[in-house]
Amino acid sequence: MSNKRYLDRAALHELMREAGVELGPQTEITELTEGTFNTVYRIGTDLILKLSPDPTAPVMSYEQDLIHTEAMFYQAARGKAPVPEVVHTGTDYLLMTALPGTTMRGVTGPERAGLRRELGGIVATLHEVTGSGFGYPQKGLVTTWGAAFLSMIDDVLGDADRFAVELPRPAEQLRRLVLDRVKLLDEVQTPRLIHFDLWDGNILVQDGRITGLIDGERAMWGDPVAEFVSLTLFESSVDPEFLAGYGSVELSETISLYRLYLYLIMLIEGAPRGYDGPDHQATVRRVTQLLNDELDRL
Repeated sequence: MSNKRYLDRAALHELMREAGVELGPQTEITELTEGTFNTVYRIGTDLILKLSPDPTAPVMSYEQDLIHTEAMFYQAARGKAPVPEVVHTGTDYLLMTALPGTTMRGVTGPERAGLRRELGGIVATLHEVTGSGFGYPQKGLVTTWGAAFLSMIDDVLGDADRFAVELPRPAEQLRRLVLDRVKLLDEVQTPRLIHFDLWDGNILVQDGRITGLIDGERAMWGDPVAEFVSLTLFESSVDPEFLAGYGSVELSETISLYRLYLYLIMLIEGAPRGYDGPDHQATVRRVTQLLNDELDRL
């Protein structure tokens, strides 16, 4: 099963015409297959077209209208970070400029250390962008980070129940861990722009430099510490190279709350997307162990 939605060439030409771009008969259209949620096409050499999933497909609560959240992220981050330029936003698609480079996956050694340092500086500048409220744009912003994050936890726990996903601890116990720390979360007074999916696959590099931050569809306004979850995916600490670029940051127990949230998403999202097989089961076991580790810390 797949959430992806596909259009034939004639439908793609019509959609692009709606976006104000006329394609020639020889324009190359190539599907980019790395993503698992949206359908993405490279149009010629300069444009990227992203289509929302089939509207009848099951999705998690926060995964509504992510196309417009992604457009918002690029527009807000423009000038602060290397992001695509939004060309046109439709009801269920986003047309943007293509960025040079390939993903940072597999980059090692001194080159990686330099890129992580550069990334730290870029993310620090990104976090200078502030908003009018906290939370996911598509869900509606609220006045406190504690209320926003508790709502996010409620949604993901509701998704676990809706998709019959077994959790390592009772949902009410997981919610209580957040509820007991709402005052701590509310110490965050300024909503800052957070990408929240900055793993290596969403960072483009070329010639030893970072050329793009992509897939900003999971962006939110909140505590910049939440950014460190995907930046250190499956790791328990932040690498010194990144911190050399970012600057000092205080990682209190809120980082465990944010890891809890992301690991819950990773456990649950496989159900609506129809993931199965040994690779998926191995991921579930790994994420479950990491989730239990964070729960033990809280």
